Amino acid sequence: MKKHMGKKLIAFLLAAAMLFVMAPSVLAAEAKSENIVVLYVNDVHCGVDAGSPEGTMGYANLAALKKEVEAENAYVTLIDAGDAIQGEAIGTLSDGAYLVDIMNYIGFDLAAYGNHEFDYGMDVALSLLTASDAQYIACNFKDLKTGGLVTDPYSIVDYGGLKIAYVGIATPESFTKSTPIYFQDENGNYIYGFCEGGNGQELYDAVQSSIDAAAAEGADVIIAVGHLGTDSASAPWRSYDVIANTTGLDAFIDGHSHSTIAGEAVKDKNGEDVILTSTGTKMEHIGKMTITPEGEITTELISGYTEVDADTDAYVKSIQAQFEDKLNEVVARSDVELVINDPVTGERIIRSQETNLGDLCADAYRVVLGADIGMINGGGIRAALEPGNITYGDIIAVHPYGNMMCVVEASGQEILDTLEVAAQMAPGENGSFQHVSGLKYTINTAIKSSVVMDDKGMLVSIGDTRRVCNVQILQDDGSYAPIDPNATYTLASHNYMIKQGGSGVDHFMDNKLIADEVMIDNQVLINYIRDELGGVVGEEYADPYGQGRITLVDTEPVPETGDAGMPACAVLLVCVMGLACLVKKRSLCENDQMI
Repeated sequence: MKKHMGKKLIAFLLAAAMLFVMAPSVLAAEAKSENIVVLYVNDVHCGVDAGSPEGTMGYANLAALKKEVEAENAYVTLIDAGDAIQGEAIGTLSDGAYLVDIMNYIGFDLAAYGNHEFDYGMDVALSLLTASDAQYIACNFKDLKTGGLVTDPYSIVDYGGLKIAYVGIATPESFTKSTPIYFQDENGNYIYGFCEGGNGQELYDAVQSSIDAAAAEGADVIIAVGHLGTDSASAPWRSYDVIANTTGLDAFIDGHSHSTIAGEAVKDKNGEDVILTSTGTKMEHIGKMTITPEGEITTELISGYTEVDADTDAYVKSIQAQFEDKLNEVVARSDVELVINDPVTGERIIRSQETNLGDLCADAYRVVLGADIGMINGGGIRAALEPGNITYGDIIAVHPYGNMMCVVEASGQEILDTLEVAAQMAPGENGSFQHVSGLKYTINTAIKSSVVMDDKGMLVSIGDTRRVCNVQILQDDGSYAPIDPNATYTLASHNYMIKQGGSGVDHFMDNKLIADEVMIDNQVLINYIRDELGGVVGEEYADPYGQGRITLVDTEPVPETGDAGMPACAVLLVCVMGLACLVKKRSLCENDQMI
């Protein structure tokens, strides 16, 4: 512990000694530890069910653990580090309200804003400040109209003389990993911000200011409750970056990247250790941080906890029953497994390479809406589909956001630019990685990305060198021909990308709309399977790695040819043909991490 607690500690010990002398029978009767226990979760994403088939836990397990810990310890605090209210049908059908009800029932004390807390619009996000019994905190969530913060930057809790400050931090990636227009006024001006400027420095300064203010108020221990993550794509706003550029934190409870971190020691700006921890996703773990009266911190991750609080379980089931019949309605069937994870390694690949589920969704967009091209970002495909009956609930799990389908006129160059933005992190993960229908293209990961994004994650420019090449568009006879940058095509996608600047691209927002929010995205998927595939997803989609629409190579580029205004594809065709069987079975690139 890095706080100066000498006098407080002496006073605490003297008081404890006096209490022991004066009332030993009381102490013996209570038999509770004076330790402070912080139970925490992050990225639950509506994973409410206790004892799920995946072996993860649910809110009824968390409630049971909380009661167990409360019986043993004098002080218990329950924290959520973001992304609780979105992810499955229970969230989609209630705009997150059911999740708030459940969290209130259990008794959460503090919460951080995750990017997906904004998925139902700013009104819902702001209503969390009043609808939730938990106090939402964020030291960098700014109202740009007033220049102030939307909510309290931190909260100090006095545990019998030991004061602990919890500093909230929201990810600046919320702009592009939720919906950009939710943070804008009707004229497209940003009216909310996350201290995203200065290549991270504005965020570091906001966090440091809150640390210093909390310390000045007498905080003995300072813990960050953030939704920042550890993935390289999230730099310079990762928890690693914040710790390395600040001083005074003792621990950091993190979310966003779905990382499982039991308790990693990370050096701060002064070389002091800060305990970093994160519980993964869907409550696969529950974090338990123990803080002694002297301020010493240890933490652990609990998994496989099987005790269930009966009252909470009944309460969750009563909510689920309200929409159970609709969710269990069978809408289609699949003869094949439709994946978001690699069936061999188990690692998520939907954000880094082609998959059969990505092909299916993109085909649904293009075919149902009658467009030349269909596109769907990997971050918008949230769940796999197992062989067998497909229910309405299964489809909502794939597309939980409730995005509306649009068709827009787009130039070939705008299509190329969108693919280039999507490919900038390959072979690493990127939520804007585009699955396509009516197109084929190659990504050469040996070429350094020349994409320049602004501090809100929006496209600024693309340099002369490009990673995406050999882009071809489907012809009426089933063949493919090179895309024409100057031609106009029709593009089917959701309002998130076409009208709201999602995935970091806003060049479609002023284009001519052919179809404007005509159908919800999950219904498009249902209609495609039912009407175009005869109700059954068949062998056409059997290969988990897709139909060869996206090829990833790692080959030094050859000089540009200038063909069709695009850089030459840095691929030796002989090598590609020789590796065709491998391309068929999996991408030539290895994805490097999960988000």
